[in-house]
Amino acid sequence: TEEAVLPLLAGREATVGIAAINGPDSLVIAGTETDTLDIAQSLGVKFKRLPVSHAFHSPLMEPMLNDFRDVVSGLTFQAPRIPIVSTVTGRLTAPDELCTADYWVEHVRRPVRFTDAIHTLTEQGIDNLLELGPDATLSALTNGTPAMRKNRPEAQQLITALAHLHVNGTTIDWTTYYQNTRTHPIQLPTYAFQHERYWLEPVSSGTGDVSSAGLVSAEHPLLGAAIELADGEGLVLTGRLSLKTHPWLADHTIFGTVLLPGTAFVELATQAGDRTGYDTIEELTLAAPLTLPEHGNVHIQITVTGREFAIYSRPDGDDHPWTQHATGTLTNTNTPNPTKPTTWPPTNTHPINLTHTYETLHQHGYTYGPAFQG
Repeated sequence: TEEAVLPLLAGREATVGIAAINGPDSLVIAGTETDTLDIAQSLGVKFKRLPVSHAFHSPLMEPMLNDFRDVVSGLTFQAPRIPIVSTVTGRLTAPDELCTADYWVEHVRRPVRFTDAIHTLTEQGIDNLLELGPDATLSALTNGTPAMRKNRPEAQQLITALAHLHVNGTTIDWTTYYQNTRTHPIQLPTYAFQHERYWLEPVSSGTGDVSSAGLVSAEHPLLGAAIELADGEGLVLTGRLSLKTHPWLADHTIFGTVLLPGTAFVELATQAGDRTGYDTIEELTLAAPLTLPEHGNVHIQITVTGREFAIYSRPDGDDHPWTQHATGTLTNTNTPNPTKPTTWPPTNTHPINLTHTYETLHQHGYTYGPAFQG
């Protein structure tokens, strides 16, 4: 670490220094061969010599700094058009900060604060990194994607890098990519790609004919069967959930645990009301979360007695007790459909930037996969 090396530089400031900080516990020192090797060996850690021509970013660069300043002072600078994080300071630069010879003199002399620069990027909400260079040197220090790699075809590696960015949520300007080529986008056919099979599909137990057991098919993706009590005073809806039959539920996790979302309880209560003549959920109280195991099934049951309903579950097996997850009441309101706003957006409102909402939620333990992002 930087803290471990700095004390060893005392008294040697003219011959050796920290050249780069590549990670929390990975850095480069540069200077005269004797002092550099002496410090590296005294640390008692694994190290290797880098095949470079000069001790860049070290005190040995100082004799050339004035000549370097004269050359750079003759250049014409332009303020950057995109934000740049400086590896001299490790922070975002001001628009005119890079437009001085002094900055570039510091750049060739001071340590490369790569770790601080990466921390600044992540604090800005940036989580996709593309390395533009001759090899995967820097992306090997992070989870970045290299545009070029040694001993690999350049065109193939470039499109591979774009594909990596694309599947990780970065928008690629494919129009520019295909510009000046003989290719052009075409419209997809106006019909669905329909496959007609000529073999029997296995029928799972959850979608079979339940009438032989005195039940009625619930005809609902979360429910399997329904039965009305003989006295006409109640209804029972049953179903079975699993990540195998309902894989989209895996896109709703809290601290790594798959939970049935609260809106699913609303949907189940709505189904209970539709089947008993009620059009409104008057009250819904959630008592316990319904977790879905990585393997196996969870049986669910909704009971309706009069206006009261309750939702239960238990894992596979008759030896497991039922857990009550929700209770509530149903009613009829005959409320007309609400009218739409005459202007959009409504007056006295302001838009909210939701660009990094899902990333922020994920950092706090709430992970919403594609099925739950809208």
